[in-house]
Amino acid sequence: MNTYKIALLDGDGIGPEIMAEAAKILKLVAQRNRVNFELENGAFGATAYFSHGNSFPDETKALCDSADAILKGPIGLSHEESKRIPVDMQPERGALLPLRRRYDTFANFRPVYLPKDIAHFSPLKAEVIGDGIDFVIIRELVGGLYFGKKEIGVTKGGKRFVTESLEYDEDQIARIARVAFETAQKRKGVLHNIHKSNVLKSSVLWNEVMEEVGRDFPEVEIKNILVDAAATYLCLNPAQFDVMVMENMFGDILSDQGGGILGSLGLMPSACMGPDKAYYEPSHGSAPDIAGQQIANPYSMIGSVAMMMEMSFGMESEARNIWQAMKSVFAQGFSTPDLSRPDSEVKMIGTNGFGDLVAEELSKL
Repeated sequence: MNTYKIALLDGDGIGPEIMAEAAKILKLVAQRNRVNFELENGAFGATAYFSHGNSFPDETKALCDSADAILKGPIGLSHEESKRIPVDMQPERGALLPLRRRYDTFANFRPVYLPKDIAHFSPLKAEVIGDGIDFVIIRELVGGLYFGKKEIGVTKGGKRFVTESLEYDEDQIARIARVAFETAQKRKGVLHNIHKSNVLKSSVLWNEVMEEVGRDFPEVEIKNILVDAAATYLCLNPAQFDVMVMENMFGDILSDQGGGILGSLGLMPSACMGPDKAYYEPSHGSAPDIAGQQIANPYSMIGSVAMMMEMSFGMESEARNIWQAMKSVFAQGFSTPDLSRPDSEVKMIGTNGFGDLVAEELSKL
C-alpha cells in the first residue's frame, strides 16, 4: 500500500470550511483504494501571521518540505483587516509568492469547465455556451512582473515613484512552453499562445521561444492571439479555445475572467506544478464576508483534490470519479447559496451538505 503525506494549509476566511470537505473526500478516496493519506494541517496566510507572527511560518515550511503534495486553501482578508499586517507580510507577499518560489511551481493549470447540464451557472447566453465550456489556461507562475525587481522612492523633484520590472529569460519561457505543448498534444492539438508583442518586448521574446519549442511538436497547431483580443473572445466564443498559454500577469487576469464566464471562481480549481513538488488550490479568494456561515461551495477545493489525484498520484480514474460525483450533485438540483439566486429553484444546502452529497455519490462509483 502506498502512503502519501499531504500538507493541508487551511488559509483564511472560508478556507477551513471548504478544506474540511476536501479532507472528507481524501479520506474516502483512501478507503476506496489501496492508498494511505497522512493529512497534516499547517498555518498559512493572515491567520498564520496573527498566530505565529509570520504568514508562512517555519513549522509550515518544514511540513510542506516533507509532504508529497500540498493542498492550499484561499488566503487574504478584507482591505481594512489587511492593514493590520505589515505590507511585506500580507498573505500574498509573505506567504503565497514565497511558497511558489520555494518549490519553483512554474506551471499553473486552471481548467475552465462547465458541462452543458450545469450551464445555467454562466452569465453567457445559451447559444454562446453551446455544448459547454471546456478549456485549460496554463499560466507561467514564477516569473514576469510579479517576481521582477521592485523599487520605490522619491525623485529629485520630490515626486514619489515606483519601478517594477517584467523579467523572463528563454529557459523560463521554454519550460512553460513545453508543458503547454505537451498538454495540447494530449487534448485537441491546438494551442493558443497569448501575448502582447505589438507593445511589449517581453512578448517578442516569448513568441520567439514559443515558436522554437513548437518545432518539437509539429502535430500541435499554434494560434497566436493578443491578450486583449483573447479577453474579448473568451466572452464571445469560448468554445474556440482548448489550451491557452501565457505569462504570469496575463494568466492571473484571464483565468479570473474564465471564472467569470463560468459564473463564479467557485467553479475553478487549480494545480501549481514544480519540478519536484506541487500545490493545489481553489482559484477564488477567501471570502471573509461569508466565512463561518456554511454557505461557500467547496467545488473548487474538491476539484483541486481531483487534480492532485491525477497529477501527483497517478490516480486518473478516481479523479474522474470525483468530477463525476460533483457533477451528479449539481445535476440533482443541489447547490450552495453563494452560487445560487435566492429566487431560483435550486435545492439549497450548506458547505458540509454539499461535501456529504459528493461523498455519497463518489461511494456509488
